[in-house]
Amino acid sequence: MQVLMFTGASGSSLQIYGALFIFLVTYAFIISEKISRAIVALLGALAMVIFGIVRLESALFEYVEWGTIVLLIGMMILVTIANQSGLFEYIAIRAAKKTKGDPVKILILLSGLTALGSAFLDNVTTVLLIVPITFSITKVLKIKPFPFLLAEVLFANIGGTATLIGDPPNIMIGAANPHLTFNAFLLNLAPVIVLITIVTIGILYMIFRKHLHVEPEDQQKLMEIDENSYIVSRKLVTRSSIVLVSTIALFVIHPLLSRIGLHLEAPAIAILGATILMLLTIENNHQLEEVFARVEWTTIFFFAGLFILVGGIQEVGVIRFLAEKTITLTGGDIQTTATAVLWLSGIASATIDNIPFVATMIPLINDVATGIGLSPDSQQVDVLWWSLSLGACLGGNGTLIGASANVIVAGLATRQGEKFTYGRFLLYGAPITIVTLIISQLYLWIRYY
Repeated sequence: MQVLMFTGASGSSLQIYGALFIFLVTYAFIISEKISRAIVALLGALAMVIFGIVRLESALFEYVEWGTIVLLIGMMILVTIANQSGLFEYIAIRAAKKTKGDPVKILILLSGLTALGSAFLDNVTTVLLIVPITFSITKVLKIKPFPFLLAEVLFANIGGTATLIGDPPNIMIGAANPHLTFNAFLLNLAPVIVLITIVTIGILYMIFRKHLHVEPEDQQKLMEIDENSYIVSRKLVTRSSIVLVSTIALFVIHPLLSRIGLHLEAPAIAILGATILMLLTIENNHQLEEVFARVEWTTIFFFAGLFILVGGIQEVGVIRFLAEKTITLTGGDIQTTATAVLWLSGIASATIDNIPFVATMIPLINDVATGIGLSPDSQQVDVLWWSLSLGACLGGNGTLIGASANVIVAGLATRQGEKFTYGRFLLYGAPITIVTLIISQLYLWIRYY
């Protein structure tokens, strides 16, 4: 069978078709949203294990990205405790008053903060910090939070594309190519990300301008609010602020710490911050149980199931087949291959987890470079790495399950009673993703060809 020839997979054709069937059926149920996303993802993951497509050991210890899950849990605990102090309400009111309650300025402010934060922090961490502030602002101004939440999802993925540490695909690409330094990512990707940011804000304004309206009396009420009245406990605010700022600082400098032998990766930093804050603020088991109860366990289990589900089609070689086939069709031409990598990465990242896809593409790009007589670290090949980064990161905005930040925001929105469905996100996310990929394509042509 041709699929097996391309993939070299050890599974039978029955396993290949079985994995695809399970993935597509599960995906269809996720889109329909008739059953909880978490339940559907777990059922799909179990089907992959029960039918022998993925061994249980591989599912749990190879495909489930425990680093992501630990990072999520740690940051959720941190944000939960900080939120109990009134800190986010205080920041929200202060920020909104600076804009005089103008919703357009607030949209631009929150979008910019999200993009900037995601460039230097994990995008999941960024949205976990920004979203509570958003809900507080929109509640005071009596406006729908969806346009702001959508913007934050989009800019979490857009901003993360600009730097080496902003998004997992970039970290993986940088690790595989030591010559692609932090400054190299910044100089090559930041210019197009700035352009994409401006265009995206313009698109969002055109779409939602009729919804970005606040009654004058609500603006006046906002300006009269004393933000200090939202502070529940100054001691808790102080401790929460210190731990949050310290945690964020560690996120930023952790690459430097690794060089001196301190292996504090992002998940360890998040759990360290959460543990220290619990130690400083939790006085009894009841408080501890309340904090754990506020963790978005539905989202956590959805991620676990989704990781195994994608692991199933990775196990039988489907992802590798698609990547190999695309590069084979380009004939090794750098310009054509870069275009194919950009769009394949964008489409794939919108439908499956971009981490296994990028892990598959890295050795393939190295093989293409060697096959045409170029070194993988040559300047001519660098355009393939930039194409992979842009496609994998920006493609996450295509669907609700395209990136971790999307799912997190959807879960937080649901808890607040806000409708943030797959279809509603797709309506806005997919067209904007296509626009950003077109801009990326033009940028690659102009700068590198």
